[in-house]
Amino acid sequence: MVGGVLMSIVLDNERKNGYSAGEVVSGQVVLELLEDIQVLGLHLHGRGGAFASLTVKREGEWIEYLNEEMTILAASAGEPHLFTAGSHRLPFHFQLPDEPLVTSFTGRYGRVQYRLTAALERPLVPPYNVHRELRITSRIDVNAAPLLAPVQRSKEKMVGCWLCTSGPISLSAKIGRKGYCNGEAIPIYAEIENGSSRLVVPKAAIFQIQSFIVHGKMKTHRQMLARVRGNHIASGSTETWNGKTLKIPPVPPTVADCHIIRVEYVLAVYIHIPGAKKLMVELPLVIGTVPFNGFLYRNSSAASQFTVDMSWLALTLPEQPEAPPNYADIVSEEDLSWTAPTATNQSDLTEGIHFPSFTVIQEFRFQPPPLYSEFDPHPINPTAEQRTASFILEE
Repeated sequence: MVGGVLMSIVLDNERKNGYSAGEVVSGQVVLELLEDIQVLGLHLHGRGGAFASLTVKREGEWIEYLNEEMTILAASAGEPHLFTAGSHRLPFHFQLPDEPLVTSFTGRYGRVQYRLTAALERPLVPPYNVHRELRITSRIDVNAAPLLAPVQRSKEKMVGCWLCTSGPISLSAKIGRKGYCNGEAIPIYAEIENGSSRLVVPKAAIFQIQSFIVHGKMKTHRQMLARVRGNHIASGSTETWNGKTLKIPPVPPTVADCHIIRVEYVLAVYIHIPGAKKLMVELPLVIGTVPFNGFLYRNSSAASQFTVDMSWLALTLPEQPEAPPNYADIVSEEDLSWTAPTATNQSDLTEGIHFPSFTVIQEFRFQPPPLYSEFDPHPINPTAEQRTASFILEE
């Protein structure tokens, strides 16, 4: 509070995770006054960009991405406005530029930062300024085709020196897609073969790699964000990860559109080998802002899991659908005469029951039923309805 005035900036959507290029930012500048004051003007300034430095003196490079200024209140004909004691809300709104805005980020040797500044002008006193952060989030849709492609890496390592080589260790790892969002669990598929004489342990971890480029020089900072481990693998054994999950913690999205700051992610699958350098493969990740909708992935997953051999159906299904048969073609003359044999052997009744299902399918060939008709092309003699059929089963 300055001179009985408390000023703050409130956004209409305080829960919004971040604004993107082209969106409208709206809110109010709130004045809490202990007494009446005169106001010459109220201005709002939005500014931000990227800054990187590789030295302790903090001398580095700056790239500006946002510089928007607007007047919320101006003096009318040079006369100040009178504000009485109490609370006052002055709305504002402005549109962010359509050009891509780099995601807000704070790292080891630099940052990407945006802020709003409200400046209150009064007679005979210095301007009163307040600031608040404006979070910017670049839109990264993990449903884009390049980010739905699977990623796979393989590597092999001989353990031991050239005089006492114990054997190779091989590692193959795969993930179903490249793009993920915060909170998702990454299923990891891996196969490890331990041909050495040592007991090894497989592990997986998510790493964030920060890169800062200043005047042609680059510094990187690498940190582990999450980790999972598997079981010990004895000599001559193999272990398979069939979808072992590793959850992504809350992290900033990938930053790839800034010339002086980059933020990248990798999933490292590695094997800890006692007395030797670990064997590692790194699978690149992109942390996005638009969640995965699951549609394409579910279809491809279902297709990959449906591995039942259905080639035998080609033997039974015709290449071209057959026309449905006529009613007369499937009703025999014997059925039309309503005559039945007076005696039937039990063996005749059971004949055909033990045929293999494959033979029955070959016989039927999935033909459609006959067409329905209100009129019977072969009307039955009314007197035949009184006829009966009898069966004699012989023991």
